[in-house]
Amino acid sequence: MILIPAIDIKDGKCVRLRQGKMDSSTIFSDAPPEQAKKWEALGAARIHVVDLDGSVGGTPVNLELVGKIAASVRIPVQLGGGVRDRATAAMCLDMGVDRLILGTMAAKEPERALELLSEFPGRIAIGIDARRGWVAVQGWTESTSMRASELAAQYDGRHPAAFIYTDIERDGMMQGPNIAATREFAESVSTPVILSGGVSALEDVRNALTLEQFGIVGIIIGRALYDGKIDLREAIALAEKRDAR
Repeated sequence: MILIPAIDIKDGKCVRLRQGKMDSSTIFSDAPPEQAKKWEALGAARIHVVDLDGSVGGTPVNLELVGKIAASVRIPVQLGGGVRDRATAAMCLDMGVDRLILGTMAAKEPERALELLSEFPGRIAIGIDARRGWVAVQGWTESTSMRASELAAQYDGRHPAAFIYTDIERDGMMQGPNIAATREFAESVSTPVILSGGVSALEDVRNALTLEQFGIVGIIIGRALYDGKIDLREAIALAEKRDAR
């Protein structure tokens, strides 16, 4: 299981939100590429980038910056936020992004999302953002009448690179991840799952590592790294030590 630092971009800056609310952002860095290099130097094996402006607006806004992030590190970069058509997907992959995350498109335009899965095998992940089990889209500003498990079932047999399961109510709140809901989701699919939302202390990492047996392959960490609540090197060492047992 790998630990994946998050870089959320809003207005060209690295920020963190609380429960995805755009008016609750805290700026942590004016230079996202430098932040990416810092996480790589501390041992990160992958970086999770979200174009928050793109998530809400429906088309990527910070692509030039995303390209600089991808060029600044040697580790893979995965990107979510505003990827809603093939042209945008191809552009992002061409600029060095390793993996794209489809969220709103996956929920609203499944046929187009399935086409991208077929065209770019191994490079498309499905982001499933849930509030009390119900899927939210458009940068979490719009709720749907679809359950997370229902959405996942549409893609589970089509070989996405991963499902990224985010508990919105835990995201940025420093209250710990929703272990029970994430386990339930992971047990309902055969695709690898990446946990996101709420990881706030090393104990949360330790608890999340117990989910590996249920198909959890990664843990995204955001605010806790920026606030200094979790030391990335220490968390990676914990994960590696457990893997070695």
